[in-house]
Amino acid sequence: MNAGVVITGGGGGIGAALARRFAADGARVVVADLDGDRAAEVAAEIGGTAFAGDVASEEGVSALIAAARGTLGEIDVFCANAGIAPFGGEQSTEDDWARTWDVNVMAHVRAARQLLPAWLERGEGHFIATASAAGLLTSLGSAPYSVTKHGALAFAEWLSATYRHRGITVQAICPQGVHTAMLEGTGERGKLLMAASAIEPEQVADALFAAIDEGRFLVLPHPEVAGYYTARATDPDRWLGGMNKLQRKMEQLPEQ
Repeated sequence: MNAGVVITGGGGGIGAALARRFAADGARVVVADLDGDRAAEVAAEIGGTAFAGDVASEEGVSALIAAARGTLGEIDVFCANAGIAPFGGEQSTEDDWARTWDVNVMAHVRAARQLLPAWLERGEGHFIATASAAGLLTSLGSAPYSVTKHGALAFAEWLSATYRHRGITVQAICPQGVHTAMLEGTGERGKLLMAASAIEPEQVADALFAAIDEGRFLVLPHPEVAGYYTARATDPDRWLGGMNKLQRKMEQLPEQ
């Protein structure tokens, strides 16, 4: 592979693991992160290029894509991996809802808007969205995260349904708990939900590359998520009852 790859949120966690895996496969990688020092550290490790910037705005996405094209010539693979997960429900602030929507959904839309004209002209392009199992199921404790990850998955599905016959490959990565700073930040309640089955970021990268080899849209680093997704679709009341039982267990834990 000599592909030009861009990875947002590449300074740590899943993004850094993806950057290392793509680089090991011969790709030329642009590591983008809001934390420029972390992006530079990963880029130096893999022989890639760092980009420090915020993809939560149209201007930020434009700057990233312009810089990446200047470095790579063309972007072959775009990994929309950056994400945030503020705690809270319907009472989360307007700013939290807007920021989460911008990072978790609109960053994907804005990138696709700029990438697709060139990809469609040449008849190939590869868009990878980190959507989380929350996009297939839900995420107790964070309504903004759950809602926006559903949005990210819905947009990835729409892209695939609309453009796959024109050479555009789209994949959605949907892990449960992964040993990252985001998981650590969820505290005891997050551990109750995810710690027992949490995996390493490198396992997510392995699952992605297996899905690439097999031509699969849905990337499930936790295979059991397929069963949960089926249960949700076929018996939603029972599934919601089970999730509510978990919610009640969470409420018995101390506030974070």
